[in-house]
Amino acid sequence: MIKFGIIGLGKIANKFAQDLIRVDGCFLQAVGSRDLTKAKDFAATYQARQYYSSYEEVAADPEIDVIYIATPHVFHFDHTMMCLHAGKAVICEKPFAMNLKEVEIMIKTAKEKKLFLMEALWTRFIPGTLQVMELMDQNTIGEIYSIQANFGYVATTDPSSRLMAKELGGGSLLDIGIYPVFISLLLLGIPIETKSIAQLTTTGIDQHCAMLMKFKNGATAILESSFLAETSNKAVIFGNKGKITMHAPFHHTEKITVETHDKEPYQIAAPLINNGYTHEIEEVKNCFLSGRLESDKMSLQNSCELIKTLDLIRSQINLTY
Repeated sequence: MIKFGIIGLGKIANKFAQDLIRVDGCFLQAVGSRDLTKAKDFAATYQARQYYSSYEEVAADPEIDVIYIATPHVFHFDHTMMCLHAGKAVICEKPFAMNLKEVEIMIKTAKEKKLFLMEALWTRFIPGTLQVMELMDQNTIGEIYSIQANFGYVATTDPSSRLMAKELGGGSLLDIGIYPVFISLLLLGIPIETKSIAQLTTTGIDQHCAMLMKFKNGATAILESSFLAETSNKAVIFGNKGKITMHAPFHHTEKITVETHDKEPYQIAAPLINNGYTHEIEEVKNCFLSGRLESDKMSLQNSCELIKTLDLIRSQINLTY
């Protein structure tokens, strides 16, 4: 039985916990919040054995094997390091940290302590993404020459919201732009050229970001994230033999359409199990039980390449934290 702890008890943590308690071989040992009542209620809802009024107490709980970190972006580094120094394996929400330097320190520490560490980017583990990768392996649409992906919705303008607050790592790029960037890197590798523009708010965070990338094989990616408008929220992968559409919301798609030059279009259903976090939890469980210190699907190198690309985009749009 793998015993989990959770720190940061917001909306995503609730969905994660709902899935966790349905995964055989996993158990929610303890949860932590700065608000003791919130921690108590969360623990009661998801049958956690312990609840604490500090994150430090969760990290110190001797029964915990793995800690899931779901605090705001800017705290990911500090909380990951705290848990690693306490001897805990860590699965940390995206973005892994605020910049490459922080990510490299996290990885170095995990390797030195021989502890499992993984970025909880659920898109990598869902059936839809796995199906797209299988289609690419089968050369279904040939060589990719373009990816178009966007993620946008009308967000709150409340300056105290984590989406808008610079001190909490706000902005569309790190919150939702990470998904179009990730799918492009997953399918095409690291871009050799990137151009980015953005609309910044008066508080200095990006409310809209547009990115154009070029890759080694000559392929391009046209990507967008926005807090200003509801976009199509699809990812379309164009190849020289056809195209694949990951239907909205593409970052946890449950439907894929394949269109090739030699046959009628067809759809593939790719239903999520539970809320969709089950897939990454199963990956953590399998890695942990087999003694692996990182995931083959979402490797630490993958996380380095992703944050390095996000750092470059931030530098181009003058987004600093």
